[in-house]
Amino acid sequence: MHVVFLNTFDKPNEEGGIVSAQLSICEKDGVWSVLWMEGQSEPNCWFEGTSWEEMLVAFRHGVAVKMGECYSPVIDSMLEEKRGGAGSFISMLQCYGELHANIELFEALREWRRTRASVEKKSAYLIATNRMLWMISAFVPYTPEELLQIPGWGESKHNAFGAEVLEVTKKAARTKGFPLNWVASELNPAAFTQWLYKQKELKYKNDMIKNEQKKRILSFVREGGTIEQLQTELEMPRREIMDRIEQLDAEGYDFDPLIVRELSDMPEDERNGIWQAFQQTGDRYLKPVLQQVYGAEGVKDKQVDVLYERLRLVRLSYRKERENGKAIS
Repeated sequence: MHVVFLNTFDKPNEEGGIVSAQLSICEKDGVWSVLWMEGQSEPNCWFEGTSWEEMLVAFRHGVAVKMGECYSPVIDSMLEEKRGGAGSFISMLQCYGELHANIELFEALREWRRTRASVEKKSAYLIATNRMLWMISAFVPYTPEELLQIPGWGESKHNAFGAEVLEVTKKAARTKGFPLNWVASELNPAAFTQWLYKQKELKYKNDMIKNEQKKRILSFVREGGTIEQLQTELEMPRREIMDRIEQLDAEGYDFDPLIVRELSDMPEDERNGIWQAFQQTGDRYLKPVLQQVYGAEGVKDKQVDVLYERLRLVRLSYRKERENGKAIS
């Protein structure tokens, strides 16, 4: 086994001493291993497999966890951190929002978001993320100018929802004002550092989940599985599965067998109608295609989400043929 990377981590203990650990990346016959060893204990294997990409994600996830536990590496910059600048201040605002949120106001904002999402027929996170609501509840803007200082709350959200949000926030009290440059001095440095590593941990954990989903989706497609079976296997909504399929298709993976299976009952004239609609209206937005192909009455007779899924599957074939045509020409 070849050791291709080795780093030492130190952490102060309660007795005033230092606890040391070693982190290594090893390779043997094309198989990668990530090993964590504290003192003289047996190594803890974070990853073992042939994928460099998956190994690197597992490595970074583990590092983020350990640094969040106050371990400090001798060799730093393993998590591609960028210190300072506007991004760092935004992170401070996000951290402060989560640590100092007004829970009562946050719940009131969540209730507003739930109602608005229902009216807009959108997912709640598209109206406003939890992180954004944490910040609004912590800083309590009273005016449009103050609300626009919340990171992520841009002009489009403000024009659509600003007045409604301010109706909620103006009923709450606050102890600090705007602008928010006071946050840097008020935020506990140790708490902020721990929060940053937690964000890294969550990011890499999500990457690990996506890698696992990718392997299972591709395996199911090779073995003749269906989207319905994937839904059961992954315990994911069909819409999210289609999102992942479109992402993987864009990366170059072949989903033609799945498309053939899923659309085996689609009449030829229906497929041709969808194809022509893509040619006439473009393939970026599906609503105009839905209306052109099925019309208002046709949509009423079927589940709209089923029709959209069928359109997305046909679009994958349409885009591939279009790209192949460009390559040939």
